Amino acid sequence: MQHRILPSAIAISLAFACAPVLAAKPATKTAAKPAAKAAPAPAADFELAHNLGPASEEQLQAVVDRFNKETGGNLKLSRLEKGEKPAGLNLVRRYDMSDILVQPKSFVPLHEMMAKAGQPLKLADLSPDLKAGTVDGKGRLVALPLVYSTPVLFYNKNAFRKAKLDPEQPPKTWFEMQGVLDKLQDAGYACPYTSSWPVWVHVDNVSAVSGVPAVSDKGVLTFNGLPQVKHIAMMATWAKANYFKVFGRRDEASARFHAGECAMITTDSREHVDFRDAKGVELGVAPLPYHDDVYGGRQHTLADGGSLWVGAGKSAAEYKQAAKFVSFLLSPEMQIEMVRIYGGLPLTAAARSAARSTLLQDGDKTLEVAYASMKGRGTANVPHVTDADPIRIITNEELEAVWSDKKPAKAALDTAVSRGNAVLNAKPALKKAQPF
Repeated sequence: MQHRILPSAIAISLAFACAPVLAAKPATKTAAKPAAKAAPAPAADFELAHNLGPASEEQLQAVVDRFNKETGGNLKLSRLEKGEKPAGLNLVRRYDMSDILVQPKSFVPLHEMMAKAGQPLKLADLSPDLKAGTVDGKGRLVALPLVYSTPVLFYNKNAFRKAKLDPEQPPKTWFEMQGVLDKLQDAGYACPYTSSWPVWVHVDNVSAVSGVPAVSDKGVLTFNGLPQVKHIAMMATWAKANYFKVFGRRDEASARFHAGECAMITTDSREHVDFRDAKGVELGVAPLPYHDDVYGGRQHTLADGGSLWVGAGKSAAEYKQAAKFVSFLLSPEMQIEMVRIYGGLPLTAAARSAARSTLLQDGDKTLEVAYASMKGRGTANVPHVTDADPIRIITNEELEAVWSDKKPAKAALDTAVSRGNAVLNAKPALKKAQPF
């Protein structure tokens, strides 16, 4: 990264040679000219690296432009490439976290950078349910959970009406949902239900809601227990009956729901901003369904998403600008703007209240549902299956064997856990929730 360096003013000493003069005239006094003010040094260049798609990159550029205009900053966007040295700031999405975990020396904790830049974080203002994975053992923020969300169930109220279902009564449990899907199929929907992010939704979060975490606090994979096997087996029967369609490992299914092809989808709550203009879709939202036969009843969902990490080895001037950008993002105005643009969960209580009021006026209940879904969520730094790229790939492979009727649920989950734990034992850094 290049930096603009202005030459400092150089003081010049003038030597005067004095010749003897017989009749010297008294010197004429002239008013001293005020010294010219030195031009303020421009802010140091610094980069925000990301791997967003074109539409999201354009939205992020608008945020960056606003920051530069309002603060005199010099923030520039760049691409976040695997294997390259991190930029000053790095927007890292859920499925790229393994790059952070295996190279902790390439990053510095956020709280440390902010303190050195003279802009300490007010950690108490941040919502507790959004701190998991971004705080260290002492509760200090090591990254900013910038665009976090939690899985919910979105459904097309128009599809419910077509199937003669009450559009204000979405299913609460997976068992209830099966009857709804049968009616949607009878009403002509070839895709009654789909899901984006299958591992995040059906392994990490179904496990959490069932009270049996997918990963132990020691970083050991444990998602082959009875509740998980029963759930994946149910999804397999739905796939055979064409109730459940899988289109990919990431958010490919979201486009199918947006197009009105699928009547229901489980995906990140932040996608409500993408679904608002879906043609022929009147958007309904409900909590992620749960299994009512699991001991202890429904538990909370998890929050995760894009987080902002600080690259190591930058100058003090760069870090000062980076700290200003973090403070800029945490301002109430920008928190509301980030919700409007990206749909993520506001980080502070004040922003939550303001965003809730704004969205409820439009009839959008997504934030309300998301908050209720995460109720009781603590700040324990337990890793997610989706945090480590190789583990997520293995789990997706085994789930796809179930969806295609090549493996029973128990065998597939046992294999995923066995293969995944072997990788984790070989790469213990991946067992952590965060690198510091």
